[in-house]
Amino acid sequence: MIPGKPTRREVLTEIAAASLFPAASLEAESPASPLCFTSAVEMAQLIRAKKLSAREALAAHLKQIHRVNPKVNAIVTLVADMAGQAAARADEMQARDEKLGPLHGLPVAHKDLFDTRGIRTTFGSPLYKNYIPTEDNIIVERMRLAGAIIVGKTNTPEFGAGSQTFNTVFGVTRNPYDLNKTCGGSSGGASVALACGMVPVATGSDAGGSLRNPAAFCNIVGFRPSIGRVPNPTAGFGWSTLSTMGCLGRSVADLALSLSTIAGPDVNTPLAINEPGDVFARPLDRSFKGVRVAWFKDLGGVPFDPRVRTVIDAHRATFESLGCIVEQAEPDFSPAEISFRTIRAWTAAANYGKMLQQHPDAFKDTLKDEIQAGMKLTGQDIARAEEAHTLVWRRFQGFLEKYEYFILPTTQTPPFDVNIPYPTEIAGVHLENYIDWMKSCWYISATGNPAASAPAGFTPEGLPVGVQIVGRDKQDFSVLQLAHAFEQATGFGEKRPAIA
Repeated sequence: MIPGKPTRREVLTEIAAASLFPAASLEAESPASPLCFTSAVEMAQLIRAKKLSAREALAAHLKQIHRVNPKVNAIVTLVADMAGQAAARADEMQARDEKLGPLHGLPVAHKDLFDTRGIRTTFGSPLYKNYIPTEDNIIVERMRLAGAIIVGKTNTPEFGAGSQTFNTVFGVTRNPYDLNKTCGGSSGGASVALACGMVPVATGSDAGGSLRNPAAFCNIVGFRPSIGRVPNPTAGFGWSTLSTMGCLGRSVADLALSLSTIAGPDVNTPLAINEPGDVFARPLDRSFKGVRVAWFKDLGGVPFDPRVRTVIDAHRATFESLGCIVEQAEPDFSPAEISFRTIRAWTAAANYGKMLQQHPDAFKDTLKDEIQAGMKLTGQDIARAEEAHTLVWRRFQGFLEKYEYFILPTTQTPPFDVNIPYPTEIAGVHLENYIDWMKSCWYISATGNPAASAPAGFTPEGLPVGVQIVGRDKQDFSVLQLAHAFEQATGFGEKRPAIA
């Protein structure tokens, strides 16, 4: 038995309480269970060994949700009754010695952009505040099949647009390291839920940095997989390389476990990678002796807050201690300025243009402006953007023929005031657009290469900073291996927010 493990009576009481009271109405009275910060890998092993039941794991996490969520607003839809029933079925399966999935019995929270059968899915928009899907998104379905127990949905900005998690449906999600700061986004609720021990597993998505930015701001691990690694058979633009789904974790090993269940081929996804997800279940250890690594300069004049640069620059020695040969070098990312902005606006117009015309007052200003800009694009504009997209891709792949990895900060600034929608200045440089402060992420998105954000330390104020590790085309596991080595060498990811 695990020390402090609740009795079965206490478990049932927890589940019943969770179903009767909304999270926001409960006070944080008792301390967190150690189970809430047990790794997903270890928790799965404990359940398989029958040292922990799915119901007991659920009860501990529901209790933590009730303690902490009212302060941070990470989980916006809680389905404790449904989760309790699923956990009971999971324990019954195990009692019958049925085959168990890799995530058997682990609580999971899904980003509120993903359809969840029978569970409210709002996309952070008032237009969908009462929408209940009848089908699961593919990663929800795959995690169900892997045995995960859905506890709820995590907050996201409206339609996932922007890296500050707020919307008119649920309000703002706060950074657990400083409640006056943003948690980033758009997978902000997911990152906070993980950082605070509310769930061991969480899903997200990334177009301009939404799996990496909030991970950096919340001191957890985020990973943007290669396009097609996690398939999307319902995407309107099946050939698009802009956005991808994925997951986050409190450690690289936890993230890899989750990724192993959602990655894999799909016949209805044109760019799906024909490689099974279980490749991510392999050991992460490897030698980096003699591996050539490129260290960023300034990305062609992109501004960085000095506090971020100080933390990241100190880690050149960390990578060298791992055996890497580190050289300061970077390719020309300037074509990304044309390609990413144009394709993003075009995609926004395609997805939401008709909706905006029907409901002109239902969109936040930044997203409305982007949709309208996309609706004005001409065929020549799109062609120019695709040419630039091709150019930045070829330049980056050529650059990585010499270097196996490219290292840079995940974000250009530490977490900022939660009351402002986006920074308008970094290091004295004025920013005009709501995505200008995210270039260190979306320049990489424009290449389509896999990229991880790993905890790298803290500013003097105690705000988390992440380092971004970018790998070669479709070499996702390789990126996770270096992120794992960095994590083991530094240990910054082991620090938890005091609030949790």
